[in-house]
Amino acid sequence: MQFYDQLLQETESSKQYFLSAPIIQDVLEGRFTLETYISFLNQAFHHVRHTIPLLMTAGGRLTDEQDWLRKTISEYISEEIGHEQWILDDIEACGYDRAAYALGPAPFDSEIMVAFLYDYVTRKNPVGIFGMVLVLEGTSAGLAPVVAQIVQEKLKLPDSAMTYLTTHGELDQDHIHFFENAMNKITDPQDQAAIIHVANCMYRLYGNVYRSIPSAALALMQANAA
Repeated sequence: MQFYDQLLQETESSKQYFLSAPIIQDVLEGRFTLETYISFLNQAFHHVRHTIPLLMTAGGRLTDEQDWLRKTISEYISEEIGHEQWILDDIEACGYDRAAYALGPAPFDSEIMVAFLYDYVTRKNPVGIFGMVLVLEGTSAGLAPVVAQIVQEKLKLPDSAMTYLTTHGELDQDHIHFFENAMNKITDPQDQAAIIHVANCMYRLYGNVYRSIPSAALALMQANAA
């Protein structure tokens, strides 16, 4: 079995935890509001803004034996530049203050997820960063195109409010093939174990991010009403 297939197999149960987040089914069935979408974008901003710093941190800590992965990481970095600005563009197009979200505090679950990643790549194994790539790009490729269409149609939003979901979903479809090829070149058992571990942790942490969206949306709705 090639490592990419092993990675998918050994993270499947954690992936199901993520996919069972109630907000996913709610959105697919149209049970959401503009505040839900804004709360999702807020969570996304506060982890996407760390994607490049995390990749750079991991790249800078690769050992001599892992150095061949530096090119792979640099390609991901070049593809991720500016994605956090797409999110702020979408927030602004929905009628909210982009500066308030750019400068505001990170939601708890996003902050915990990001902190875990920094800790792992600096304290344990930088190659584990590819577990993050699997989860964030894999879920985006699978969900973003469908969710974007549902959200835009229900909320009657302009294309300018859907930049992150539509563009990110399209890009990640291509990234998955690139990722599969890169993972199948990783043969070191410790590096493989690191990627599997981070992916399993990320599915749970990212699932918690999604589980926190309804309460954040309710709080935003109450604030708007006040």
